[in-house]
Amino acid sequence: MFTITIFGNGEGGLFNSKFGRLIRKIYMGKIISIANQKGGVGKTTTAINLAASLAALEKRVLLIDADPQANTTSGIGVDNRMKEGTIYDCLIDGSDPKAAIIKSEVENMYLIPSNIDLVGAEIELLDKPEREKVLKGVLAKVAPDFDYIFIDCSPSLGLLTVNALTASDSVIIPVQCEYFALEGLGKLLNTIKIIQGNLNPDLKIEGFLLTMYDARLRIANQVAEEVNRHFQQMVFETVIQRNVKLSEAPSYGQPVLLYDAESRGTINYLNLAKELLERESKVNA
Repeated sequence: MFTITIFGNGEGGLFNSKFGRLIRKIYMGKIISIANQKGGVGKTTTAINLAASLAALEKRVLLIDADPQANTTSGIGVDNRMKEGTIYDCLIDGSDPKAAIIKSEVENMYLIPSNIDLVGAEIELLDKPEREKVLKGVLAKVAPDFDYIFIDCSPSLGLLTVNALTASDSVIIPVQCEYFALEGLGKLLNTIKIIQGNLNPDLKIEGFLLTMYDARLRIANQVAEEVNRHFQQMVFETVIQRNVKLSEAPSYGQPVLLYDAESRGTINYLNLAKELLERESKVNA
C-alpha cells in the first residue's frame, strides 16, 4: 500500500511540532494494470486468479473490468448483461464507484463489472476534460479501501488502456509462450514510455509474466529464453503453466482456486501472488 501525507489543521492525524501543523496519512491501495494489446495471452486469467490468490492471502482486492468483452465479469460468476452499476457508468456518467462494487464468491475479492456498453466509451471519453485521467479520478475514490486494485485491460492500446495505465502504479505484461509472443511488445513498451513522459511519470513495469508454458514444447522454451534474455530481472520467476483447469474455471464463474484448489493453475497463481508480495516487501524495506 502507498501512503499519501496531507498537511493541514484538521483533526485525525499526527501533530508535527517542527512545522506546527497536523499530518494526516491516507493509505492507498496499489493499482496494477494487466496489459498487452495482443489477445489471448492470459490477461483476464491473470487478473482473476492473481486477485483471488491475493485475497486468499488476506489482502483486500478490487478487480476492475476495463474490457468491453466483460470476460472478467462473467469469469467470476457475475452477469455481464447488467445494465447499471458498471465501470462504464463510472467513467461516462460519473456514477459513484463505491456503489458499483460487487462482492465476489472469494472472501476479500470485489469487482466493478463491465458490459458491452464500454465499447462506446472510447468515443464518449473524447469530449471529457483530461480524458486520459478519468479512470484515475474514479479509482481515487475507492483506492483507500483496498490493498490492491487490478485493471483487466482490453486487447488494444486505445483510450481505455491509456486511462488504465495513467491510473496505475505499475503494469504486469503477460507474454504467451507461443510463436509471435514478442510481436507488438515494442508498441506496448513505447506506449508505456509515452505515458511515463506525459501522463504518469511514476508508472513502473511490475514484471513480464510468462503464460501458457508447456515445457514439452521447443517453442515455449525458446520464447521463455528470449523473454528472459531481453528483460532479465523484470521477468517474474513464477511461470504460468498450461493447465486445463485454468481454461475450465471461467465457464463455471469461478477462479481456479475455487474450481480446483489442488490444480497446477492454483499453485502457479498462489506462487505469483507470494512473489508479488515479496517484491513489495523488498521495495518497502
